[in-house]
Amino acid sequence: MDDVTQILSQLKSGEASSENLLTAVYDELRNLARAKMARERKGHTLQATALVHEAWMSLGDSSPSHWENRRHFFGAAAEAMRRILVDHARKRQAEKRGGDAVKVDLPESLIEANVPPDELLAVHEVLEELEQEDPQVAELVKMRYFIGLTMQETADALGLKKRTAEGIWEYGRTWLRHRLRKSR
Repeated sequence: MDDVTQILSQLKSGEASSENLLTAVYDELRNLARAKMARERKGHTLQATALVHEAWMSLGDSSPSHWENRRHFFGAAAEAMRRILVDHARKRQAEKRGGDAVKVDLPESLIEANVPPDELLAVHEVLEELEQEDPQVAELVKMRYFIGLTMQETADALGLKKRTAEGIWEYGRTWLRHRLRKSR
């Protein structure tokens, strides 16, 4: 049993506190958020630390008793980060050209790709359809697209072999590509 699963079990029995869980997962959540933010557009007003903190606060509204293990916890964290980024993108689109937002530049070393808010929203919308059709594929896509986990990290988080995760990822990407073309 890994540390996170053990702490989640202790949370259920009252032997641990949410601070124990935060201590165990904070660095990993921060690395995941940093990887995700590196894929966002230059000049994004949300930083990785803020994303982790908002996700943690969002997760705090949930009862830890339903998180059975590491996979469930990180799945919930992926969903929280996804929703925060989607809400942020919606707000940005509504403001058009920035509004009152304070822009914070990320160091160039953290910027890998430029994902426009409209793309982020389009993926979010079709991903909700995919969740209805195949929750496992949707969960894997969330971890890869919205958090930026590597294939191995995603496979580990979902309890899959890397090869299986790669097959699911290929299917998910193809499905998304097809649905995004249809929606345009």
